[in-house]
Amino acid sequence: MSMMHASQVTSANATIVPPTAHLMRWVIVATLPGIATMSYFFGLGVLSNVMLAAAFGLGLEAAILKLRNRPVRITLNDSSALLTGVLLGVSLPPASPWWLIGVGMIAAIIVAKQLYGGLGHNPFNPAMVGYALLLVSFPTYMTLWAPPQQLLPTGLWAQITGTLPAGQLDSLSGATPLDAFKHKGEAVLASEFWATHPLPESTLSAWRWVALAWLAGGVLLLAKRIISWHIPAAMLGSLVVLATLFYLSDPSHFASPLFHLLTGATLFGAFFIATDPVSAATSRRGKLLYGAGIGTLVIIIRTFGGYPDAVAFAVLLMNLCVPLLDLYSVPRPTGQPKSSRGEQP
Repeated sequence: MSMMHASQVTSANATIVPPTAHLMRWVIVATLPGIATMSYFFGLGVLSNVMLAAAFGLGLEAAILKLRNRPVRITLNDSSALLTGVLLGVSLPPASPWWLIGVGMIAAIIVAKQLYGGLGHNPFNPAMVGYALLLVSFPTYMTLWAPPQQLLPTGLWAQITGTLPAGQLDSLSGATPLDAFKHKGEAVLASEFWATHPLPESTLSAWRWVALAWLAGGVLLLAKRIISWHIPAAMLGSLVVLATLFYLSDPSHFASPLFHLLTGATLFGAFFIATDPVSAATSRRGKLLYGAGIGTLVIIIRTFGGYPDAVAFAVLLMNLCVPLLDLYSVPRPTGQPKSSRGEQP
């Protein structure tokens, strides 16, 4: 249940909500399969991202709480800042420079969270605010996704410290499957594109395994009832339906629904980003509409927009719609007469 909009939920829709720290820590545990799989394929730069982002998150949260004269230890114990760091860390290219991670966490913790009043008041997903800011502001660094490499890649420390010469950055980058397909060119048919083997099979296989690892973490969250099925199911369902319609209408130019599911941040976003308990919709109907909107926007932006993935932008756009979704989708208590449209029962 969203802490931000809990006051709008009637008793007919109320459920017992576990403590915040319990929820956040289980989500962190559920990220471990994804983090481990990403580290196996893309190196220890994934872990450096997570550790730096988590450290920045805790430090920035403590500093801003001090400035606001709020209790530091109690707030940090809810693990929300730690989780934000983990989610942003795994979203960035492995071995991102420390200053890039710091800028992203400043946007996530200070701007997107604390300036709105802290946990429970932020209308936007903090990790995705940080990611979107970095993607728009530092596109070169945000596209340095290297192909699968050894656990301890060459130049790891130079990348993390930001001392790697600019001329060597391009040698470290490789196209992701979504990026490669996005920029294949309108004149190139999909069959022709794949026939040229634009990506090594190891790259495609790595991204598939990473997607399945995020799915495993999502199943754990569902099994522990940390999240409900409504948002992931609605997001993935709408994404598959729309991708299938596009693919069937013109398979020579549009990617298959399976390609959309098993590449990029689709499964990660469905289980770990869209289900944020603060910025997501609260009622069951609202969650279904919210998730469906995210899935639809992901396909639209991937197909017609300028960015190859789009999960972050889709989530942030639907965050804007949450107050409206909650207003119109919160059910009436049993026996409550219908109120006029838009009014609270």
